[in-house]
Amino acid sequence: MGIQIEFNPDLALRNISEFANNKRKIEECIPENLEVGRMYPFLKRDQRNYWLLGEIPLIETQGNGNLSRPKASIIILEATHFVDNNTLYTRGFYKVIEVFKDDAVHFECFDRVGTRK
Repeated sequence: MGIQIEFNPDLALRNISEFANNKRKIEECIPENLEVGRMYPFLKRDQRNYWLLGEIPLIETQGNGNLSRPKASIIILEATHFVDNNTLYTRGFYKVIEVFKDDAVHFECFDRVGTRK
């Protein structure tokens, strides 16, 4: 038996309507009005590792690998693993660096467009 852990190159959260419909906690959803410079909490099921030393995309998930284009560029400030009722979770905080309002490509692999030399 091994340790199950997932490495995520992005933070995938649900649409805020999931919270409005009492299907998810607010920390599991993308806030309706993301603000640059503001810090937000997040909550994910399972043990996940995120890159903490730079920007990563914030994306919306509908589950089953159905993912949106990046909604924003964020920095994960803190990620902690914990157990609640025998279920493993990862919670933490992220800071919004930029909000994307178009369908342009903003990341190349794991880098912001324009940062590679």
